Amino acid sequence: MHHPGDHGGDSTQVQGGSVPGNPGVPAYTLKLTDPSPIPVVIAVPHAGRAYAKSLLDRMRHPGFAAPRLEDRYADLLGEAVSRHTGAALLIAHAPRAMLDLNRASDDVDWEMLGGAPADASAAPSAFGRRARSGLGLIPRRLPGLGELWKRRLDHGELTERIASIHQPYHGALAATLEQIRDRWGAALLVDLHSMPPLAARSPGEKAPEFVVGDRFGASCDGGIVASAFSYLTESARRAAHNRPYAGGYVLERHACRHEGLHCLQLEIDRTCYLDSRMAEPGPGFQATVELLIGLVRRLAVDVADLGRTSDRGRWRAAAE
Repeated sequence: MHHPGDHGGDSTQVQGGSVPGNPGVPAYTLKLTDPSPIPVVIAVPHAGRAYAKSLLDRMRHPGFAAPRLEDRYADLLGEAVSRHTGAALLIAHAPRAMLDLNRASDDVDWEMLGGAPADASAAPSAFGRRARSGLGLIPRRLPGLGELWKRRLDHGELTERIASIHQPYHGALAATLEQIRDRWGAALLVDLHSMPPLAARSPGEKAPEFVVGDRFGASCDGGIVASAFSYLTESARRAAHNRPYAGGYVLERHACRHEGLHCLQLEIDRTCYLDSRMAEPGPGFQATVELLIGLVRRLAVDVADLGRTSDRGRWRAAAE
């Protein structure tokens, strides 16, 4: 019987995709131990810092806008947690300014490209409202900053970004989740993000430091979510559920509860782990890492239990 945390197995690092304009830079790095010591995958889609000069040259205010789009150094949190827990780790290097991995590939503001291509489906995508808000597949505007780009994108560039970043990243994530699910009977994705400090909901109340998103129950078993909240409460940390972040395309695409694929989005207030300028890891970094290690270990036990009791788990035990 597998128990979370049984180490042993070979650790591999795989790179895939590419960042257009940045020769030799992969779109992502995947670190994986086989067999997996715990049924958890940590993914960090928004911390990429591999900015191509050609991209920065086209931005109106690159020094200000580019970091505003990043989940600054969330990848460093993911790396530390993966190292201590054995969780698989998928880190995107392509910056969100170039392509947002938490958006569907058709969630595009076609005005940025001078109109939709002839073969685009006329039906608006369910996620099209993200593009209209300025934060679609290719971010177009930021609040308080306005338009991000000096000129339009051409269709060939969009196609290249989707083929070299979006498709390989999501392909790697799907394959990793399935591989771990096939071993454990269930797998959990923790899609790791960071957020600017939230406003307090009511006077005298402190704002949440964490937001756990499960697409209002659609993407993750309720027991796993409850376990996450009880852990954060025991750790005296303030957490909110689905508001203001319920999870996006990553959860919509990869969660499949009845097949043992569970996905959570975890948003962390950047002040928890960055310095006062929100530029570099700060005094709270290590405490945040330790908190996340404990959270991942707790959830791994729940996911393994779920895998053992699922029909799939029973079927696998019979087949072994």
